[in-house]
Amino acid sequence: MQNKNFKRKKIKLPVVTELVDGILAGNFTALSKGITLCESKRPEDRKLANDLVKACLPHSGNSIRIGITGVPGVGKSTFIESFGIYLIEKQNKKVAVLAVDPSSQLSKGSILGDKTRMNNLSVHPKAFIRPSPSSGSLGGVTHHSRESIILCEAAGFDTIIVETVGVGQSEIEVKEMTDFFLLLMLAGAGDELQGIKRGIMEMADGMLINKADGENLLNAKRAKREYQNALHLFPLAESGSSPKVEICSALESSNLEKAWSLLENYLTITNQNGYFERQRQEQLKAWFNKSIQEQVNLSLFGNKEIKEKISILEQQVEQRNISPTEAAEQVFDYFKTSLQ
Repeated sequence: MQNKNFKRKKIKLPVVTELVDGILAGNFTALSKGITLCESKRPEDRKLANDLVKACLPHSGNSIRIGITGVPGVGKSTFIESFGIYLIEKQNKKVAVLAVDPSSQLSKGSILGDKTRMNNLSVHPKAFIRPSPSSGSLGGVTHHSRESIILCEAAGFDTIIVETVGVGQSEIEVKEMTDFFLLLMLAGAGDELQGIKRGIMEMADGMLINKADGENLLNAKRAKREYQNALHLFPLAESGSSPKVEICSALESSNLEKAWSLLENYLTITNQNGYFERQRQEQLKAWFNKSIQEQVNLSLFGNKEIKEKISILEQQVEQRNISPTEAAEQVFDYFKTSLQ
């Protein structure tokens, strides 16, 4: 048995070394395999993934991390493709897109169609697009998006774009892993469609009104003034930068330099006042705390005896024999006892 385990380690260890070498060389295949390894839930793969991320960490941190969110139909994929090409061709950037696809709550399946929606960007030699299923993750962000960012940075990508499924208060997780949080909006969509915009506006570092073309151009300009006036009522952000509003047309690839100016202005301010580096440190702490939560969940729900205990208590909760709070306390008491 010992020999078998020894051989297994001998076989698998060079795999991590090869992946690291490939990633540092900017090899897309190695990067894809590395992200797949990080997304795996198998215990043996998690050990290898930890080794991989640890090796890539010293080579990370040299990118700008951009979170992009917006209501469904705002044109996130179209914007990301147009903006990505602009960054590559006009700003000489190397762009990685981590596009999260919604997973079905019933089948747990995912469309993973972002590459097909970004035809031009997906074939560009200076762009890498990685669609990942959300699998019910908070805010539409996969559990290991942070690890994917580290790997992409180690591969030499200086601009990382994280696209999310939609908007909502849970998007705070995107904010915790990116440097600049961009909110895409529509003009004339009505408050019934954008009723959650006020909460998300408070988190946004910049706002961009998309589809500012054709007959909608005047509406977009009007909406820009209205949103900018609304933002003046908000208290000054911790970053020291007041969010700005611009308009663009991703379909026509017009005014994309305005989006870049939003980002550039923000980076200038936050680098000067030291907020950028403090935020990076907060990102690492948020990652650490999130990882603790995930480990607790894995230990709790991965334990067969505890799962049986939970099943029994669920029935008692349903029958109103015990309160949900007391049942939860019993689960954790049982969990703590199992650790002793």
